Amino acid sequence: MAAKRASDIAYQMLQERIVDLRLPPGTFLNEQRLADELELGRVPVREALARLAGDRFITVLPRRGTVVTQLALDDILDMFEAREAVECGIAYIAAARASDEDIAQLRELVKAADGARLGGDHEQFLRDDHAVHIFLVHMIRNPLLQDAGDRLLLHSLRFWRSYWANRPANLESMLTHADLIAALESRDPELAEKAMREHLNSSRRLVKSLF
Repeated sequence: MAAKRASDIAYQMLQERIVDLRLPPGTFLNEQRLADELELGRVPVREALARLAGDRFITVLPRRGTVVTQLALDDILDMFEAREAVECGIAYIAAARASDEDIAQLRELVKAADGARLGGDHEQFLRDDHAVHIFLVHMIRNPLLQDAGDRLLLHSLRFWRSYWANRPANLESMLTHADLIAALESRDPELAEKAMREHLNSSRRLVKSLF
């Protein structure tokens, strides 16, 4: 396997810091400081920042600098709209294409997320819930949809971490995937699409009510 380029390493490390809020929304980024922190050169860091800007994790402000993208309500609603367009289609395909082994693995991931949900551990729930969505995206084995889904789900993970950083987590805001897994087990594409749409719409209603 070919070694990763320095710019790919810088991209992954910076993306992780943005998603887990070590670099919170609104943070101004200094290229040299980041290069020193990551123990990489300025060129790979500059290339990584350009990619992150293209992926909308950071924003370049003319004459002001580069900043971790803020989480405005309009942008969050755009994210939900994009997720609905991508993930509902993925759920439809998955119901028709998933193997018994796929369903069994997904069921275990959903079980883990429900356990964190009932235990009130919102950070563990976020990680487990993210794993459910990522597994579903990769389950259909379509690289183009995987790329789109992976990026959207990282934006979603960053948002929910930021959301719960200032609000107490509660059971009602940690949504279960029970209906989705039931639809997938029944191999019903339309029911799976409907379950995913309702799951995302419930999240969107929650966000809109609190903003």
